[in-house]
Amino acid sequence: MIAEDTRQNTENQPALKFTKNAVQQVKVLLEKEGVAGCGLRVSVSSGGCSGFSYGLDFDKEEKPGDIVLEMDGFKVYVDQLSAPHLKQTVIDYVDSLHGGGFKFTNPNATGTCGCGTSFSV
Repeated sequence: MIAEDTRQNTENQPALKFTKNAVQQVKVLLEKEGVAGCGLRVSVSSGGCSGFSYGLDFDKEEKPGDIVLEMDGFKVYVDQLSAPHLKQTVIDYVDSLHGGGFKFTNPNATGTCGCGTSFSV
């Protein structure tokens, strides 16, 4: 199951999708970190071995110009510069023998690094 923004998508929105596992993990982390009520900031910044890196962090409120998405029980904040790079990206949470983490499946990426935390367009 994939949780999507509950508002109607517009041209400028990134239309991020979260798997059920990712939604559950975000909720667990919000509670564990003691930041219930905060939103999840998803961003893209220059850097990493492939040119761009993904960022996830909790934020108390939206910033001017943010795109705000309503997920299943929490808000997601995306800045205007990151939004085009995240369009149609699916965020999953996976557990493995070598540790777990959030996995980004980004149809805009033309290449990714071996660790999966950076990409090129």
